Amino acid sequence: MINPVASRIETVTLALTGASGMPYAKRLLSCLLQAKIKVWLLYSQAAQIVAQQELNWHLPANPKQCTDLLCAEFGVEKSMLTVFGRDEWFAPPASGSNPADAMIICPASMGCIAAIANGTSDHLLERAADVCLKENRQLIVVPRESPFSAIHLENMLKLARLGVCILPPSPGFYHHPTTIADMVDFIVARILDQLHIPHQLIHRWGDHHPS
Repeated sequence: MINPVASRIETVTLALTGASGMPYAKRLLSCLLQAKIKVWLLYSQAAQIVAQQELNWHLPANPKQCTDLLCAEFGVEKSMLTVFGRDEWFAPPASGSNPADAMIICPASMGCIAAIANGTSDHLLERAADVCLKENRQLIVVPRESPFSAIHLENMLKLARLGVCILPPSPGFYHHPTTIADMVDFIVARILDQLHIPHQLIHRWGDHHPS
């Protein structure tokens, strides 16, 4: 069972797969950096394609080039954001001796979830999740698929029983969203809440709403 977050999160591994949902990923990355959280970013080749298609967001294949590009885009020092390639087995997330405080996979493809649920680690992204499980670090998975097959549900149930937070990108409407950005923020807010990272993305249930 994964231990709950007991202290302030300082480092997060953020992984992007080839599932649809890159607006969630980009907004989440921005919010983590704004909260002064160090981010280790991992992404698959399929994620590069989806990011380009959904957001016209270019994620170079070269990790150093992407680090430079994203640090400039989000206005942060290079100490706060590092991109690692899929086969960088000497990267910190690959070892239980130096794991991040938590890991988020957003969006998470069913293939990625299946690999993690069954303990296979063909590349760094999957290995990083495996490390989180064995080291009892918080792992948040944002699955993006519809409908779910029985296989998908069984894999997610297996992870949930290990303490993984399964957080589908299913926005509520009680905050009266008027834009896609509002709906994206709803999900990003729920992810940040899981890690006790302060934010002001949405009004909380029961709070006074300004007129």
